[in-house]
Amino acid sequence: MPENQARLGRIEEQYRKELSQIVGYELKNPNVTGLISVTKVKVSNDLKYAKVYVSILNAKNLKDTLAGLKKSSGFIRSELAKRVNLRNTPELVFELDDSLEYGAKIDTILKEIMPKKEDL
Repeated sequence: MPENQARLGRIEEQYRKELSQIVGYELKNPNVTGLISVTKVKVSNDLKYAKVYVSILNAKNLKDTLAGLKKSSGFIRSELAKRVNLRNTPELVFELDDSLEYGAKIDTILKEIMPKKEDL
């Protein structure tokens, strides 16, 4: 793994932690509802853009919540700049990550098709 890739990995992980805190505890947008987890952050090589993958559970309206996050990206970005001391703070692009929902769906299907222990 080249040195730059390792650095990008560390930056992505740091961004993920900080964004989780900001979105979870400091964002006061009424359109952003439900339990929001930042699952992954992918930063471009020049550190100008960051794709933020979020998983949203129990939201009143998924589209409104995602739109609210996009609308609040300026505030979120400025908070991120205060917490992570790098020359540039990337432009944030929010993407919906439905892997948690997908995993839960697979779990449900497996439970349905797996024979119960007392049936054996």
